[in-house]
Amino acid sequence: MKKLLLLTLLTLTGCGTLHAQMTYSPEDSVFVCRVLKEAKTAKATTTLFFARKFLNRPYVAHTLEVNDDERLVVNTRELDCTTFVENVLALTLCARKGKTSFADFVYYLRQLRYRGGIIDKYPSRLHYFSDWIIDNTQMKYVKEISAPNPPFTAVQTVDVHFMSKNPNLYKALRNHPEYVDIILGQEKLLTGHKYPYIPKSLLSKIKTSILKKVVKDGDVIALTANQDGLDIAHLGFALWKSDGLHFLHASSVHKKVEVEPVLFRTYMQKRTSTTGFRLVRLVDPQ
Repeated sequence: MKKLLLLTLLTLTGCGTLHAQMTYSPEDSVFVCRVLKEAKTAKATTTLFFARKFLNRPYVAHTLEVNDDERLVVNTRELDCTTFVENVLALTLCARKGKTSFADFVYYLRQLRYRGGIIDKYPSRLHYFSDWIIDNTQMKYVKEISAPNPPFTAVQTVDVHFMSKNPNLYKALRNHPEYVDIILGQEKLLTGHKYPYIPKSLLSKIKTSILKKVVKDGDVIALTANQDGLDIAHLGFALWKSDGLHFLHASSVHKKVEVEPVLFRTYMQKRTSTTGFRLVRLVDPQ
């Protein structure tokens, strides 16, 4: 019934056709089409334009774990930090290509979320953000900023193994233990890679003018983790205000998408689970 209703809405709004391997809601298609049309009218193509459209939407974890078989989950109503970033980037890619259909949004969301843009069971999803960056750099959707030094004075040596050592924490791995070895293989390929990052200890020392030359409005800020087995602890977007750099993100603490009221450097000092941040920038689609 839900699918029939959505197809009717898409026909009425001219939002295009859908991919078979997906789960969605009519509310999502209506929201996506409305926002893309607003962006076209306003000639808006920045990530922050779309990120602001999600302000105050609730933070909800595990929204992708709703099917036994792997499908593209479209959920713009409830977001965690990763799905928030992916939704925003998919909308931005549509706007930069002049696309206004739900089908186009679905295409870019799938491209960003899955290895090579292909859904092939649970392990095809890009679970570690370092892997996400590598794949989407190869797909020419993003680039990682890693210079100059300073402020990129630290280096992260990736050592990921959290998923393979804690399969009980993941519904798909509990239901399909045969996936664990595949995930383990992916982890081994990632482990050992080195990436420059900006340590949080530098944020209170570096001049704002220097940081502003490196961190641009709408860049993806990926907080480097100091938890064993993980690479990235949290994601969001850079937002410059008159008093300095702020963080726009889906907050698990405040349970909603928001702009942190405190400066980013203050926010970072309070997070004991992070060491600093890597920087990723969306590039214009080819």
